[in-house]
Amino acid sequence: MKNPFYNRDIITIKEFNRSELEYLFSVADKIEKLDYERKKELAKGRILGLLFFEPSTRTRLSFEAAMLSIGGNVLGFAHPSMSSVEKGENLADTVKTVESYVDAIVLRHPMEGANRFAAEIASKPVINAGSGTEEHPTQAMLDLYTIMKVKGRINGLNIAIVGDLKYGRTVYSLIYALSNYSPRIFLVSPPQLKVRSEALFNISDKIKFSEHEDLKEIIKNLDVIYVTRIQRERFPDPHEYERVKGSYVIDVDLLKSGKEDCMVMHPLPRVGEIKPEVDKMPNAKYFLQIYYGKVIRGALLASIFNPDPYDLL
Repeated sequence: MKNPFYNRDIITIKEFNRSELEYLFSVADKIEKLDYERKKELAKGRILGLLFFEPSTRTRLSFEAAMLSIGGNVLGFAHPSMSSVEKGENLADTVKTVESYVDAIVLRHPMEGANRFAAEIASKPVINAGSGTEEHPTQAMLDLYTIMKVKGRINGLNIAIVGDLKYGRTVYSLIYALSNYSPRIFLVSPPQLKVRSEALFNISDKIKFSEHEDLKEIIKNLDVIYVTRIQRERFPDPHEYERVKGSYVIDVDLLKSGKEDCMVMHPLPRVGEIKPEVDKMPNAKYFLQIYYGKVIRGALLASIFNPDPYDLL
């Protein structure tokens, strides 16, 4: 199919269908097998701008590593204190300034709608690296790609999404992305952290899902457990956070009560919801997600920069 990502903003996963996602996965498969000399032609002479108004380790470094791996360069800041934002510069002026230096912008911002706003004023492609509690579309892309690489399919799988389903932006992008396929989704959270109603409305006629409070009751059915951190920084009331922190802990005993090949995923960072002892189990795939994050983001950037990346593969 024609490259659906060329010169395109990546703001919400809802704007991409299954065929488009699988086009990206096919590009990622091919890029992963390329030698460095051929790979570096994919972004030769290109510059990626990274504007991170919130802390990040994996997403920022993943984009940077991905861009360097396909022959491009990177500039930007990892915290607003390192920019003129510290002097009071507004988001619009920051975006308009940086786009003069780069070929695409990756933006993470605590404010809902920030990425949509940036895309409206920028003439260069804008990639959403996390906007408030809304979405994180490239995380969903790499999550689906990881499931496909490990399980060989998404259709027919039983997938539990566990933890902070109210504030977790990775949750919403993953749910929307999965609605392009036909798994069964189990939404597991404390009552205070249930998925927001508008998200359920958006997927209600597309995919089978059910809501639960007890992970142990469904563990035997699961093929994938996607664990999320309960995000203290998103809570308006710290006492509310104290009531729900530690609601779910994945340990060896829990996994041994489920399917032998049930895979455990996490967008990271984790803060106690997966015991370190799980890291040594074959079920643990969250570090594999990090690797595939670089691969899929490299494929995405190559597809944004080139009308037909297959010409270079």
